[in-house]
Amino acid sequence: MSTFSFSFSGDDIEEDQSQTVSQPHLSPRSHAAETGTLRRKSNSAFPVVGQPMLSPQKHDLETLLQTLPSKIAYSTLVIVLDNGEEILLPRRELWDVRVQLMAEEDDESLGNLAQDDVKTGVYEGGFKSWESSVDVVKELYKRRDDITGSSRKALELGCGTALPSLAIFQWLLARESSEVGGLDLALADYNPTVLKLVTLPNLLLSWAQVTRKEYWEKEGELEIGEEVIQEFLSALKSYSITLSFFSGAWSSKFVELVCQNMPSSQPSILTIIGAETIYSPAALVSFADTLIGLLKHLDCTESTAFIAAKKVYFGVGGSMEDFCDILRTQGANVQQIREESNGVRRAVVEIKI
Repeated sequence: MSTFSFSFSGDDIEEDQSQTVSQPHLSPRSHAAETGTLRRKSNSAFPVVGQPMLSPQKHDLETLLQTLPSKIAYSTLVIVLDNGEEILLPRRELWDVRVQLMAEEDDESLGNLAQDDVKTGVYEGGFKSWESSVDVVKELYKRRDDITGSSRKALELGCGTALPSLAIFQWLLARESSEVGGLDLALADYNPTVLKLVTLPNLLLSWAQVTRKEYWEKEGELEIGEEVIQEFLSALKSYSITLSFFSGAWSSKFVELVCQNMPSSQPSILTIIGAETIYSPAALVSFADTLIGLLKHLDCTESTAFIAAKKVYFGVGGSMEDFCDILRTQGANVQQIREESNGVRRAVVEIKI
């Protein structure tokens, strides 16, 4: 199995200690994604000639809940917003993921937690959190009232640890249930194991943080028994939140699967989110085609996407400029709404059809 290596100083968030993400500098003791490099030794894990890709699949919430361990160890990422306020996002510790994988004797997934951030056609880096996802959270915060309004849909592509979705989830849960008009939240990652091991656990942790404020700590363990799971499901029902999970490669089949399975009982407004999904020419083409397909075909009255990435992926060929050019040739209206110049330059763009 071939792998690939980029060297980008400071482009992800460290996995071993609690971290505050602020502007303009990252804390030297950071947590839950690495601060050094994005490693890869081969071409993109998006469509590669001769390399089979994972087929799109839908994953049932109740089935995923049954895979949870009896407890989850976590620490908290503190994001400092542009106005100085903070968002606290608890995330499962990667060492705790390793413990579960060793208990399940899942050597393949354990290998994905080793030195390589991406493996062609196997693993897309979803166990780590990247700075571009923090950039998206900061922009979503400015629009949180619109995003959490009545009859909303949100879809995070390449979700991994799902920082933007966690923020939206928390904003909803922090309100009175009578004030919430409902949310259909869908999360998609190339790897089903990422959804099982970090995406869903992080959603459960965010729910627990909001609902157990009086004794919640920034680091610790969440005991998960049947009572906790039923309380979580009851909260989703009370707030009219549906959770959908998808895996597999970007493709027309992926678009079809999502369009067929995201709830569409009433007119709604759609927000699509993505971060660090365009790191090579092949990746940005397949992702752009998938994004346009979803914006055009999901049953919504209005659709907007917020995509964050590095301005240029040196040595690999992907760039935000090329991505935006492809979108514009397909009729999209693309506007850059944020740029970060500290360290590796990054941007967030807003896309409408």
